[in-house]
Amino acid sequence: MSTMRILDGGMSRELMRLGAELKQPEWSALALINSPDIVREVHKEFIAVGSQVITTNSYALVPFHIGEDRFWKEGPALIRLAGRLAREAANSIADRKVLVAGSLPPIFGSYEPQNFQPSRVQDYLHVLVENLGPFVDVWLGETLSLIDEAEAVREAVATSGKPFWISFTVADDEAAIEGGEPRLRSSERVEDAASWAASSGAEAFLFNCSKPEVMQAAVETAARVFRKTDAQIEIGVYANAFEGDQGETAANEGLHETRDDLNDDAYSRFACSWAEAGATIIGGCCGIGAAHIHRLGKTLLR
Repeated sequence: MSTMRILDGGMSRELMRLGAELKQPEWSALALINSPDIVREVHKEFIAVGSQVITTNSYALVPFHIGEDRFWKEGPALIRLAGRLAREAANSIADRKVLVAGSLPPIFGSYEPQNFQPSRVQDYLHVLVENLGPFVDVWLGETLSLIDEAEAVREAVATSGKPFWISFTVADDEAAIEGGEPRLRSSERVEDAASWAASSGAEAFLFNCSKPEVMQAAVETAARVFRKTDAQIEIGVYANAFEGDQGETAANEGLHETRDDLNDDAYSRFACSWAEAGATIIGGCCGIGAAHIHRLGKTLLR
């Protein structure tokens, strides 16, 4: 497992743990506005427990969370701040290289593939790419629900000169957990998404913000496609710790409860199964904190 890379975990609940106020609909964007020092501190904590890649706190800097007017008036400065804080945290470590991944979220809402607007998406992505660009090492299109969202990210970063990773959120309802064919939240097949990735130029293909129980099948599907196409693409996973159905309310309305059973030991066991299936980039999403990431490093980097 020497080629394994450890990502960071979920930002929002670590922000709350350190005293930042988060509320919907702005959510983690509020920390950039009211307590940016805590954002930097969360990045540094993840680095301290072993994260080799940290992700900018730019996920909520879209109209879906902060509103249309605020996005155009304040968004560019907040996006630059998110990039700078992550870069400062990464540069504060002298003994090893820490990569900064620039988070490019689903512009029109998490788990909302039906709201995707191809005629408008580049207007918003351009603002994120332009303002994060000076600070990041790699682009991370994350929590994407349909292939067209991934293609939009590929187009947005095409002239940036930096590599890009694509991460999809996959269906994690009862049927998926019981062994149904892995699908994106748009109902598109993971197999088709992996086939898209194989010819996209992406350096890594990941799955995030879904329950850990459905990730192994998604990894196995992607690995099979990449073997068949001879695509040299890394596979990654960063699952969440949400309880219940994540599609019941919009992601900018309520606060999902997190599971009591998904401690660092339990999450680490899931991670080992992903690694055995072919994943070489592993971290955590919502509800997966610094303790989980520390355990991942101890387990996967032996």
